[in-house]
Amino acid sequence: MIMGWMMDQYNIIKRQLCPAVVTGKPVTIGGSLGRDTATATGAFFVLENILAKFEINPQDTTVAVQGFGNAGAEIAELLWKAGYKVVAVSDSQGGIYAKQGLDIPSIRSFKESNKGIKAIYCEGSVCNIVEHEILTNQEILALDVDVLIPAALENQITEANVDSIKAKFIFEVANGPIDSAADLILETKGIQIIPDILVNAGGVTVSYFEWVQNRSGLYWSLEEVNQRLKHKMVEETEAIWKIAQDLSVCMRTAAYVYGLNRLGEAMNAKGTRDYYING
Repeated sequence: MIMGWMMDQYNIIKRQLCPAVVTGKPVTIGGSLGRDTATATGAFFVLENILAKFEINPQDTTVAVQGFGNAGAEIAELLWKAGYKVVAVSDSQGGIYAKQGLDIPSIRSFKESNKGIKAIYCEGSVCNIVEHEILTNQEILALDVDVLIPAALENQITEANVDSIKAKFIFEVANGPIDSAADLILETKGIQIIPDILVNAGGVTVSYFEWVQNRSGLYWSLEEVNQRLKHKMVEETEAIWKIAQDLSVCMRTAAYVYGLNRLGEAMNAKGTRDYYING
């Protein structure tokens, strides 16, 4: 709604309709379908692509998600639907853990209606009662799981707690959840870190899609938005993975190499000082 207000005020100033001036608007006034879930959806596509390289079976993969907001809750449900065993989730008040896996839709429903996390299960034959433990956010991070997804705040994994991290893979859905000192330690421990600059890029990618739709006046279905998002996220993941393998560097370094190469190529394309002096 706030983004809609911003667009509206800009329209008044310009005295014309300018929907592309901001993104994240309500769908009814020029927003894009899929924008609200794009960060999590993009992260899911990256996760699926990376884990497939290690021939990891979703049914045998345990996942812990720290953060149960817009991105964390959505990716937890996407993983649950895909057959992954989501064993722990948490919000700012704390978290819950069940070794056999949690019923994410029911937890999400409770969270949305009661502003907190609790494992609730509806009555009837289609729902199962699952016992769960109460954990702190720090305990969530230290669980012995295959995949850890920090989807809350920055600097959640630091030198102070990095030795307790046991996950094999960390997908950074939050911005900067691992500080630089902890990042180096995790790398030496052999933990695969897929960086935020790639993992949570789905949100800004669909913001770009919204801009494209506003500029063209043609609006896409949710299926088309997600197909385009998947293509872009997989394409970029493959490019960064290749750099990481070719240069024997971590995925974070590879992502920066990829980005800086793009900048360099764009600068060279316009002609550099050396080009004009020596050309």
